[in-house]
Amino acid sequence: MRDLRAALAALVLVGCALLGVVPAHAVQAVSVRPDVPAIDLTDAVERQQTDGDRVQVSTAPGPDGIVRRVEVRSREGGSNWAVLALANTSDEQFDRLIVVPHYQMVGSGLLWPDLGLSRVVTVTPSVGDRPDRQDSATADIFRVTLDPGAVVTYVIELRTDRLPQIYLWEPEAYKDKINSFTLYHGMVIGIAGLLALFLTILFVVKGSVMFPAAAALAWAVLVYIGVDFGFWGKVFDMSAGAERVWRACGEAILAATLVVFLFAYLNLSRWHVRYAHVTIGWLAVLAALIAVALWDPAIASGVARLSLLMVATLGLGLVLYLSTHGFDRAVLLIPTWLLLVVWVLAAGMTVSGAVTNDIVGPALLGGLVLIVMLIGFTVMQHAFAGGVTQGIVSDVERRALALTGAGDLIWDWDVATDKVYTSPETEQALGLKRGTLDGPAAQWLEVLHQLDRDRFRAALDSAVEQRRGRLVQDFRLRTSDGHYLWFTLKARPVVGSDGEVVRLVGTLTDVTEFKTAEERLLHDAVHDNLTGLPNRQLFLDRLQGVFAFAKADPAIRPTVMVIDLDRFKQVNDSVGMAVGDSILLTLARRLGRLLKPQDTLARLAGDQFGLILLSERESGRVIGFAETMRKTINAPITFNDREIILTASIGLALYDAQAPRPDEVLKDAELAMYHGKRIGGDRIDIYKPAMRARKTDRLTLESELRRALEREEITLLYQPIVRLEDRSVAGFEALARWDHPKMGRLSPSEFISIAEEIGLIVDLGLFALERTARQLAIWQRAVPTRVPLFASVNVSSRQLLRHDLIHDLRTVMARSGLMRGSLKLEMTESLVMENPELAAQILHRIKELGAGLALDDFGTGHSSLAYLQRFPFDTIKIDKSFVRTTAKGTRPVLLRSIIGLAHDLGMEVVAEGAETDSDAVELYQLGCEYVQGYVFGEPMPAEAARELLIGDRLALARG
Repeated sequence: MRDLRAALAALVLVGCALLGVVPAHAVQAVSVRPDVPAIDLTDAVERQQTDGDRVQVSTAPGPDGIVRRVEVRSREGGSNWAVLALANTSDEQFDRLIVVPHYQMVGSGLLWPDLGLSRVVTVTPSVGDRPDRQDSATADIFRVTLDPGAVVTYVIELRTDRLPQIYLWEPEAYKDKINSFTLYHGMVIGIAGLLALFLTILFVVKGSVMFPAAAALAWAVLVYIGVDFGFWGKVFDMSAGAERVWRACGEAILAATLVVFLFAYLNLSRWHVRYAHVTIGWLAVLAALIAVALWDPAIASGVARLSLLMVATLGLGLVLYLSTHGFDRAVLLIPTWLLLVVWVLAAGMTVSGAVTNDIVGPALLGGLVLIVMLIGFTVMQHAFAGGVTQGIVSDVERRALALTGAGDLIWDWDVATDKVYTSPETEQALGLKRGTLDGPAAQWLEVLHQLDRDRFRAALDSAVEQRRGRLVQDFRLRTSDGHYLWFTLKARPVVGSDGEVVRLVGTLTDVTEFKTAEERLLHDAVHDNLTGLPNRQLFLDRLQGVFAFAKADPAIRPTVMVIDLDRFKQVNDSVGMAVGDSILLTLARRLGRLLKPQDTLARLAGDQFGLILLSERESGRVIGFAETMRKTINAPITFNDREIILTASIGLALYDAQAPRPDEVLKDAELAMYHGKRIGGDRIDIYKPAMRARKTDRLTLESELRRALEREEITLLYQPIVRLEDRSVAGFEALARWDHPKMGRLSPSEFISIAEEIGLIVDLGLFALERTARQLAIWQRAVPTRVPLFASVNVSSRQLLRHDLIHDLRTVMARSGLMRGSLKLEMTESLVMENPELAAQILHRIKELGAGLALDDFGTGHSSLAYLQRFPFDTIKIDKSFVRTTAKGTRPVLLRSIIGLAHDLGMEVVAEGAETDSDAVELYQLGCEYVQGYVFGEPMPAEAARELLIGDRLALARG
């Protein structure tokens, strides 16, 4: 019998081969019990693929143990088959549903995913009636009836080689499952629809770009879950192939709207255009996927899923980066984006098959709606953060009028459209074409100084995020020729009804002159204004540092030198102050060429220089270097076909490890220098301790001058200034004298320079100002005149550049009760040109207080006519070198020009150095108003000046 069965089987195989039919082996039957609601048959199915349109199957052994053969022919000509067997081991008959879902997210795949399809053509049983197909848009469902004790083999004709899942369901259990999922699907779709509608309404109300981006994302999610839940298939009655296209397009649109929302919410285009380029390129690729989906939905879906993964991970990195850089919007988005990343990872595990639970798919879609809801809440924080601003229109109008009156430049940034507007004057000042600065805020980075860009960008971001406060920012803008101008931006944010900053409006002010003055002040605080060398304070600071290094390193042996020019005052008197300054500048450059980088040359006083020598250590080489300096100073200086030969006294203080403080070492070098100057000059002397006991005249004068004011040794003399029109006394110039108890009366040239060096000049100046004002008030009350009598007081550089001068002058004017403009402050050209910007400011304030201003020694300094027009002087005093006649008996040709220039500038002229009556006549003919000289009166005490005034008034009355 066994041999007969083998022979029959062989015969069947041969026949099948001849007919092109592939037989299948007998399958194992799955036992089905009435009390089991559902059975997963996926692993129990045997799959076959034939070359033809028929398949032969060996059935599962029946109750009698017999294996039968059945042959099934394909209805649609397919070659994919699935075989399964079911056994009813109970004593009752019951129905079951064979369910094959069209689409299953679980295990669908990341690349070229399975997007769903009607998979079963028909089911053929080995015995009994063919199963009935049940109506369903989401699955292939066949109802089968199992008789008691029956074993039935089913041959399933498939449309595809993929069969992700096949279940056997008890009909009522399946119905309950479908109903429960239908309720869940309805709730999720309802929430998603309401959320999309709400965000759309919010977009209509609020025009910011983040709101349409959020609304588009909500609609994309609604489309996507509607496809997955089969909602759109019911609404539009679409085919299975169309559903695959919709699913691929939905995933592409979801990825695209996520990119758009991230770009719009973080406002990535504000500073870098490349962010916009990357986003546009990304969106173009995703838009192309819609066309690809019509051709091959699987490819389009795979690219869209990769894009979702990329936007989630890259977006998280970008959000964290911006959060650490103070971008508040990014901080608010961190929780939501972290949840999105978790969702993407969970979805990836699901489509790859790592997670196989049936509930995970609907749960992920519900989680996606939750993420969109969180995004909506984040967006609404910006939409409803503030209230309505009242009265803004009238306030803007009021500010506009004030701005027009002030003449400042307008700066307005429309935050929503990222467009900056500025007054045309800004571009004119920079030499740029009109409209160059109108555009995105990032466009300003191109003309900003490189060091100001980050501060400018951070200031704007901070103002937008904080939504309050005032923005005050200094920055430099590049002109068309490459140099930079300083501007100050003062702006305030304008907050709309939703609490968001809609504009940043303010003014731009050109502060280049102020910044230049500030930088010059900082430089001048530690440098000499003429030579640019370090001054005494900076020299002492560097000397202290060098001595600190010398104590730590024995190899460092600094030498301190003091170089003082011999009889340089006579040179100034001979050639003038301007030439003297040029000589000092020439000597500074000569000496600088002798130095090495580690050496320091400084200007300590008028014609005195200091040197810290580190490049030479041995005493012999140090003295040799000093000799080289002496010879360099002795080299002739040519000026107007005339050679000027200078000599200098040089004092050295060699390094001593036990030396006292650095300032004491400098004094030692000065003692050595004075020692050489006292015995003839033009020599080099090294400090010896014995020199300190000799007490030079200079040191003695310094100490005695400090006590001169306390002892009332400083007196004031008054030299008359005569009005040429009627030869009457118009005023006086106050001149200080020092009645030294041993040396007699000293002129200002003998002690003013010392007072400036030791810091006593401010006290002397205040003394002269108070005493002169008090005396002038007495004269004005005692001798009333038609034109108010005036008096002038000289002002030093230390006084002018101190803000205390304004306070002192206000106090003096208030106490004395002088007539306006009668107390004049005299200052030289070189003094005001030391720092013209600051000097101009102080002079204007002095003028406002009611004092007059006289420019002394005009023509001998290095004045600039451009600056001279800015200074509010009312009087010019012409230096005596322009008044005295030349060797040919003529006056300098510049005299007439200077008088004409003064009158053109609205100033009166005082000529100094008039010695004869003919001088007065000629000066009057040239247009000079006043004259001052010894022939008209020498400096005299206050009482003598009063008698002169009385006598002068009596003479005028008689005439």
